[in-house]
Amino acid sequence: MLTLVLLLGFFALQAPDLLSSAGIAGVLEVAAMLGIGGVAVALLLVAGQFDLSVGMLALASSATTALLVDQAGWGIWPALAASLAGALLVGLVNGVLVVNTGLPSFLVTLATVLILQGTTLVVLQNLAGSARIGGLEDASGWASATTVFDSTARVGDGEFRVSLLWWLGVTAVATWALWRTKFGNAVFATGGARTAARELGVPVRRTTVGLFCLSATAGWLIGTLGLVRFGGIEANGEGLIIGIEFVVVAVLGGSLLVGGYGSAFGAAVGALLYGVLREGIDRAGWDPPWFQALLGVLLLVAVLANGVVASRLRGVPRS
Repeated sequence: MLTLVLLLGFFALQAPDLLSSAGIAGVLEVAAMLGIGGVAVALLLVAGQFDLSVGMLALASSATTALLVDQAGWGIWPALAASLAGALLVGLVNGVLVVNTGLPSFLVTLATVLILQGTTLVVLQNLAGSARIGGLEDASGWASATTVFDSTARVGDGEFRVSLLWWLGVTAVATWALWRTKFGNAVFATGGARTAARELGVPVRRTTVGLFCLSATAGWLIGTLGLVRFGGIEANGEGLIIGIEFVVVAVLGGSLLVGGYGSAFGAAVGALLYGVLREGIDRAGWDPPWFQALLGVLLLVAVLANGVVASRLRGVPRS
């Protein structure tokens, strides 16, 4: 939190309009989309797992929705339900593979990214004739979908999107579930002492599979927010890059790479750090590559702190 305050103060001096309504709206717009995925990935990191497929799932699920509307003539809501079912199936497969094979979740979800990326591009080219589908606004139910996924409110010169409310809601529910439910206890136990947790009757396998399904749902939500906002999609090869950004956000928020420690609130703070850095550099007129450089510095500091905390935790006996 101190880092966020210092970063915000620094860029406020470099670009005073960062604290204007438009500047704050820009920061929150970036943070909201990253924060939704970052919270889901943070829960998996607490459980000692990775998921790199969230970004690619966002693209694949939105492409599924767009194809069903554009090529099959479906209404937007049935198409969204079908794409959500597809995303949940991918999350289920990821989780089952991880718990049944013992393979690192990093590799399992990396394979998922490659499969989804290739399949999505091939299907779009063969069915739609292009990697881009637009003009979905005439679909049945589009007006209500816009209300749910693309409402805006203007405050001063800033336009605040409903994605902010989705992000706050996801963060609040995840925080409550992590700290106030049996499921949250199982998540911490799974990441902190998996063998002991299994011996004590904690549903480690079911918890892990459930978390992968939750991260898949987050990917679907991110894809849906983008699809409804732009009225279509344009497929590209950035799914893996975006997936890594969600991990970066979670680590910036204090989630340990070795599991057993982290929070949804911390991931939300990490998303705000990311948003302030990106919007601040843009409004300060700096060259765009500075964003990657400063983000790398912040990530390095976070990883070093991560290692210190992990080493201290290893010295604490776990029951």
